[in-house]
Amino acid sequence: MRFLARRWTTAATAALLATGLVAPGPAHAQASFYDVPAELPERNGDVIRSEPADFFLDPLKLLRAPATVRRILYRSTNTHGTPIAVSGTVLTPHAPWTGPGQRPIVAHAPGTQGVGDECAPSRQMAMGSEYEGPFLSGLLLRGYGVVVTDYEGLGTPGMHTYVNRAAEAHAVLDSIRAAQRLPAADLPDDGPVAISGYSQGGGASAAAVELYKTYAPELDLKGAYAGAPPADLGAVAKNLDGHYAAGFLGYALLSLNAAYPELNIPAVLNDRGKQLMAQVEHQCTIEAVAAHAFRQSKDLTKDGRPLEAFLGEEPYASRVEEQRIGVRKPGAPVLVVHSVLDDIVPYGQAAEMVRKWCAQGANVKLSPNLAPTHVGGAIAAYPEAFAWLEKRFAGVPAHGNC
Repeated sequence: MRFLARRWTTAATAALLATGLVAPGPAHAQASFYDVPAELPERNGDVIRSEPADFFLDPLKLLRAPATVRRILYRSTNTHGTPIAVSGTVLTPHAPWTGPGQRPIVAHAPGTQGVGDECAPSRQMAMGSEYEGPFLSGLLLRGYGVVVTDYEGLGTPGMHTYVNRAAEAHAVLDSIRAAQRLPAADLPDDGPVAISGYSQGGGASAAAVELYKTYAPELDLKGAYAGAPPADLGAVAKNLDGHYAAGFLGYALLSLNAAYPELNIPAVLNDRGKQLMAQVEHQCTIEAVAAHAFRQSKDLTKDGRPLEAFLGEEPYASRVEEQRIGVRKPGAPVLVVHSVLDDIVPYGQAAEMVRKWCAQGANVKLSPNLAPTHVGGAIAAYPEAFAWLEKRFAGVPAHGNC
């Protein structure tokens, strides 16, 4: 996730500058590409359309990613199992595959981008403003095919269901199917695959590895890297209240209201709360942080209670509980990397997710570190994630530490 604010500490600012995380400008792509046809293909993962695209690593568009790039629109399903169209990007690396067997595919689940269509990773890549470009480049340089989903409603019409467990898992798993079925990508249609993601993407990766045995059992999934996953949305929401990243609460409110309209989230908000929801709908990550830093949720509700109080009551509590990750046993090995000093996604709730997995006999490794801030934790996780994925594709057995 691209967690930035006007009041960064010196260390956090330096880390961002070092990795080139800059505020994206509006991205422009052919709007017609993202339009959803009246009839969708028969199977989840079937490609609706594709076209050549760009992926620049810098906003000046001087550095191209080392891959052939195609934008895709493919069939998936939302949290209720209804067929939907999801956009994304397939990257075929220029680097040869020198490992054993067929070239692997890594499905990368993006971190927080925003909920507006202009924030979609497929658009940000073309603009050179996708902040996870360095990690994606690392995957490509290792010879992996890569597919990056835009998730439900991020690029395509409709609201993005931010941190919605099932919708994100489906979008990630179906993106692999789409990459395998896209002839122009020239990637194996039945080779080894893995999943990666950090923050929102870490939660999507963790959710996908929980569901893959029932949703996409034909995939040869070797493992999943889940960095700083938001496994307990109640704990994350409590941490974000009054935080510099408080704007992300607006993303979550929009998501809940879109996935479960019967909740009627606006009914509990005052005018300031409704205004925040209207604003963040068109603000990508940096804009949302800058506009709503340190906002207290008690100032957004009609009765003056914080949002945390509502999340513990029905009908909201059961819907939030549906998003919990850790209830289902992962179907493949998982690496969870999380900084104990994470200032956005609390370490404790991820550790609890791992404990629940371990109790079910899962093959999971929890790797804590002491990198300062959420962004620092992402950077610190890079080497370990790359090494772990490399071993999975080399056929080395994964050893958990439950």
